[in-house]
Amino acid sequence: MNRLYLSAPTRVAVLGVALITASWRISLAADPAVVPRSGTNFIASPVFSAEADAALLKLFEGLCVADVCDGMDAVNLPGRGLMSPEIHPLWRDTERFTHRFVGIAVTVRYIPTQLPHAGPMNAEDYDRWAGEWYQQRSPEPFIGLLRAGSALVIEDAPDSDVGSIGSNNILAWKLRGCVGVVTSATARDTDEIITQKIPLYFKRPGRGIRPGRNEIESVNRPVVVGGVTVMPGDVIVADGDGVIVVPRARAEEVARYARKILDGDKAGRRGLYEKLGLPADESVK
Repeated sequence: MNRLYLSAPTRVAVLGVALITASWRISLAADPAVVPRSGTNFIASPVFSAEADAALLKLFEGLCVADVCDGMDAVNLPGRGLMSPEIHPLWRDTERFTHRFVGIAVTVRYIPTQLPHAGPMNAEDYDRWAGEWYQQRSPEPFIGLLRAGSALVIEDAPDSDVGSIGSNNILAWKLRGCVGVVTSATARDTDEIITQKIPLYFKRPGRGIRPGRNEIESVNRPVVVGGVTVMPGDVIVADGDGVIVVPRARAEEVARYARKILDGDKAGRRGLYEKLGLPADESVK
């Protein structure tokens, strides 16, 4: 069995998080009053090394959503992880399949604001108000967590016509190593993003800016996108069939079965291509 290597400090950190979470739950069961009025989180976010992420991504290299779906079935997770078909690719490349990606989830949650809009003001004051909103209420504190192989997964204000994703910041995310972006809601500058060929899976276009519309709620906490829970560190696979989320704990065995399915499919279709006189394309190589 292939196993991912975790350094001793990482194993200690993961164990520590698990113990803290367990102790919280035991305390809560004994005394519900232990929850502070300021609130708390009950699901700990796991932390994985860049090396562990890279090893796992190698196992998923070239796999498609359908293959991974079969792998989920094989490990007794039928239908799990499949996002709603509403979450679809902004663009598709049917020659080289560059719209596809496999990545490790970095999660972000934006929520609708309760605050009023700025109201009438001159351009200078408006620019100051919008700038402060970007810096203080709706910034991008996840930037430092992005690294080679990251998949940015955003749960956004569901009914706001807001373009939290645009042609500029998606390039900045790519520069940090982000291989693809998935959002529960919207994006703007869609023509430019298509031209830039950055994989984006979303529900619909959103035209407005963040100020006056949404606020950052959390980073690298559980989010829900397309009806599916995504934990930081989960594997995200996206292609023309949509998006599937593979829980980190089952990812290796899912990948092994999915690879068997893909290899068999390619071999079978190569034979049919030859009989039909079709030239080999990227899907059978």
